[in-house]
Amino acid sequence: MLKIAAIALALSFATGAWGQAAWRPEKTVEFIVPTGAGGNNDKLTRLAQKILQDHKLLTTPSVVLNRSGGNQTLAVIYALQHPGDAHYILFLNPTIFANELNGITPHRYTELTPLALLVIENTVLTVRADSPIKNMADLVGRLKADPDTVSFGMPARGGQPHLTAAAALRAAGADARRMKVVVFKGSGESITALLGGHVDVMVSSSGSVLGMVQAGQARVLAVAAAQRMGGSFANALTFREQGINSTGIPAWRGFFGAQKLTPAQIAFWDEAFSKMTDSAEWKKNLEDGDLTQQYLRSREFGRYLDAEYASTRQVMTDLGIVK
Repeated sequence: MLKIAAIALALSFATGAWGQAAWRPEKTVEFIVPTGAGGNNDKLTRLAQKILQDHKLLTTPSVVLNRSGGNQTLAVIYALQHPGDAHYILFLNPTIFANELNGITPHRYTELTPLALLVIENTVLTVRADSPIKNMADLVGRLKADPDTVSFGMPARGGQPHLTAAAALRAAGADARRMKVVVFKGSGESITALLGGHVDVMVSSSGSVLGMVQAGQARVLAVAAAQRMGGSFANALTFREQGINSTGIPAWRGFFGAQKLTPAQIAFWDEAFSKMTDSAEWKKNLEDGDLTQQYLRSREFGRYLDAEYASTRQVMTDLGIVK
């Protein structure tokens, strides 16, 4: 009887809580990045892929594909073309909210399967080290005098960085609707434009400009956060510390799967990403980038997304973008 019970217990673990056979990848896994190579989205995805492979958490081959274009819409459409197939993993950020709310695409975040919240970064406004714009007061003053004299580089119009900057400028009394926005495919292109003097201000995640700040090539005008950051950004003031009542929209980063994934498929990625984010390599990357671990599994990530979508919609309504 004990032997039979042991076999039954083993079978229950093998089939999973929903009575389905355990699933694992059987072919090449595609990690899809919706922006160009060299940016922070690309770097985080490639790091995740490497850890998964090195630790044998993923035993099949895998590739990272940069499918930029359409304000990240092309990558979303590509993932949606593979319903029920858990071999397609899409890296996304809050742009998925803004695209739908702006009417750029009919596709909602709920059409995808949330798999893992990885990190939540702070958005920063950055200028070249020799820029005459020294603080937010200087920036707001120039915008009030002539909005066309300041250009802002960012990965998407109406995306999370744009909304964060616009909300802060509006709170400071500037006309955020007249921001001169220059859109690039990713942070890598924005960095090149900023250092080359082609844009005046870069709006991005803190991780995207960390290298420039550490090298003394750039200065952070302001951080969109409730509290000041540490590490390389310890001297960067928040909006609130400069008299602007705004903390922006959290720059979350996470992995999604296609539609209609099974509980067994979700369970595999839950375990794989849980072990990946617990690895020494992942933790060191967060530490080096002045980031804090924010991992959430699929179910909790889904709840988080619902709350952030509502908050983003409210910000866009306040700015007059959404009615």
